[in-house]
Amino acid sequence: MKALILAAGKGSNLLPFTATRPKTMINVAGKFVLERTIELLKESGINVINIVVGHKKEKIINFFKNSNHSNLNLHYIEQKRSSGIGDAVFQARDRFDPGEYFILIYGDILTAANIFSHTLQSFGSTKSPVASICLTSSSGMFGNVYLDEEMKITRMIEKPKKPDLGNYVLSGVYILPASFFDLLKKSNKSMEKAFSKLIEKGELTASIWEEDWIDIAYPWDILKANKVIMDSWRKATIAESVHLKGDVKINGPVFIDEDVEIRSGTILEGPCYIGKRSFIGNNVLVRKYTSISADSVIGYGVELKNSILFEKANVGRLSFIGDSVLGHNVYFGSGTMTINHTDNRKSVKAKVNKKKVDSHCEKLGTFAGDNVTIGTSNSLLAGTIIPSGKVIPHNHSYPK
Repeated sequence: MKALILAAGKGSNLLPFTATRPKTMINVAGKFVLERTIELLKESGINVINIVVGHKKEKIINFFKNSNHSNLNLHYIEQKRSSGIGDAVFQARDRFDPGEYFILIYGDILTAANIFSHTLQSFGSTKSPVASICLTSSSGMFGNVYLDEEMKITRMIEKPKKPDLGNYVLSGVYILPASFFDLLKKSNKSMEKAFSKLIEKGELTASIWEEDWIDIAYPWDILKANKVIMDSWRKATIAESVHLKGDVKINGPVFIDEDVEIRSGTILEGPCYIGKRSFIGNNVLVRKYTSISADSVIGYGVELKNSILFEKANVGRLSFIGDSVLGHNVYFGSGTMTINHTDNRKSVKAKVNKKKVDSHCEKLGTFAGDNVTIGTSNSLLAGTIIPSGKVIPHNHSYPK
């Protein structure tokens, strides 16, 4: 069976990170989201993978061209204009032969366990179209489905109003026949209408996914996805080339990649990740659910808590980074503090696309895009989003 992954969307709600990359190329626990998806597909026995690309497509193409995934049969299909999910799927119609089935995957979902193998097993039992479904606490954001006693989907509502909420939502994994492209064409490339036609014929079966699942829609979802992955780790993995200089304490499932140097007095509380060639200075505290990507530098006395640092991050001495995500090549000057809660301890709101959005998180720090520079002795308010390339002077609270 062949796969079709949708990775063309701009992900405007994931700014500032998607200003400079596709949302599938966000780094979670040391790997890109799309990289994890492809690894799980390979584990499921699928090696022919079609990827619909669009926004910042070169980030995807160049990474897999230069990585150790060259043994995979990858094909790229460009969606030149952002015209919706149905149009993205339709672009791949010539990649599949009449009569064959394919697995369709929305590229912004993430699971630690293998949802694709599970869905393939369901298909093996039914030999008919399958939609993976799951439970989530925010069902109003996703397509809701209703089932009969034979696990057939009888009704589907795309992002319903509250009175119409069902128990299960679509989890973004489907196994569909090549004839689905004809349904899309007749439905004016509307996924909802095409699925409704399958449902009317009683041909769409549900596959229930009971493990952790997350759709990465907002910046704070990156932190949730990181936790989902790290919670699946059971042991520490430390490369032979790691240099521990002096008294370094390591507790729990810590992953330390090649050529990392860690200085005396540092404490690592797992689960956490430290990427290749990174440097961790003296007396640093790396707390649970922190991911430090490759070529990063963490200065003396820094505390990192439940945060993700993309490649080449540089954090100056005596700083605190909590419940935050820092983009590629971000520089935080010495003594920078991310404030990660409101004065009244209520859930933090953040401005996304000029609108205040409730994160439903009591602890939430800063989201800094690529190439941001923060001067020394700065305080960043809870829920702060800093656009790519922004320079904030020394001793300057942001935002004012």
